[in-house]
Amino acid sequence: MNIKKALVCLIFTLFLATASSVQAAGTNSRYFVKSTSQFWKKSFQVRNVFDSGFTSDLSDWQLKLAKVFGVEVTPVKKLNILITTLSVKKTVAKPFIKNPVNQIGWGVKAIYGDTLNETAPSGGDGVNVAILDTGVLINHPDLKNQITACDDFSGFEAFIKNSCDDKNGHGTLVAGVIAGNAGPAGKGIYGVAPKADLMIYKVCANNDACFADDIASAIYYAVDNDANIILLSLGSDSESAFIDDAIAYATSKDVLVIGAAGNDGPYMGSIDYPASNINVVSVGAIDGTFTVPDWSARGNNTASDSYIKDTDDIEFSAPGMNIESTANNSDYATLSGTSVAAAHIAGLAAKEWQTDAEHPAEATRELLHQFSQDILPLGDDNASGWGMPQL
Repeated sequence: MNIKKALVCLIFTLFLATASSVQAAGTNSRYFVKSTSQFWKKSFQVRNVFDSGFTSDLSDWQLKLAKVFGVEVTPVKKLNILITTLSVKKTVAKPFIKNPVNQIGWGVKAIYGDTLNETAPSGGDGVNVAILDTGVLINHPDLKNQITACDDFSGFEAFIKNSCDDKNGHGTLVAGVIAGNAGPAGKGIYGVAPKADLMIYKVCANNDACFADDIASAIYYAVDNDANIILLSLGSDSESAFIDDAIAYATSKDVLVIGAAGNDGPYMGSIDYPASNINVVSVGAIDGTFTVPDWSARGNNTASDSYIKDTDDIEFSAPGMNIESTANNSDYATLSGTSVAAAHIAGLAAKEWQTDAEHPAEATRELLHQFSQDILPLGDDNASGWGMPQL
């Protein structure tokens, strides 16, 4: 291109980049620009940078301009948090916070089995669990002492430090399942590993939509900031190269990635991505009778080798029906879905983290296999995989 044409293009694109700043980050305007050119980075508002290009929220005019100049652009995939039902109690005036119906929920009791007896749940000391979700209520009395990071990848700006306010409620609830510590008065709710440290990364907007590039960037960030476990209670029907690469990076750094299988059952192969990824510990749900509900997604276990996690397999099942936990109004809520099932497994992994092993993530995953109690039908099945890990 000649210099005059380039200058005209730059002026127009800079103008359009400014004009597009009024667009909300949660619209369908997110694209991957396959170029490492500084010209295009300066012309478009860069969001996340990857090896072969960058993502940006583009206006229609910017899209047309990119096509005119032969710049390859592709839409960035969207995922969603995984939820079937969420019931939040009516907010009460502070500081009068209601107590939970049960301080130790049936799901936590099921994971602990006969080892709990009259004692409270414990463990998770020094283990970093990164929750990539809708954020968290950082001042919830049952959580605030466990939160060590609070950052936002989902807003108009690509990254906002010390900001993770949860206007949705989903992230706060899964956090309580993992590490609720009953609060300073000891009357709140307990999670599976109440001593675990929670790294909260808001990757989903308040309407529950999550862009793949934000999720991938948060995974890289979590790994580089010493996460031991990453929980992804979100999903989609299609894969993302961004997330695949980030998960591979996490695995190479000995980080255990746990994903919710999804709520699209009961059909074989209905498991959502990224739980379907071979490197992700995929978790389906069971109810209080230790039965897999129809809505819990199924894997392809019967089409692969038994007791070997393959792509599209369910690995474990865990409590996922009517789970009470921390809510984003300082009260408590009840949720059903594989999101909370995966949170139970993340909590157990934190409690039993094999710190002294040469490869702690691999050793912890194998220990979960050893802990698993078979859920009918017998064997490594599409609905429950190895079964439910239980102490």
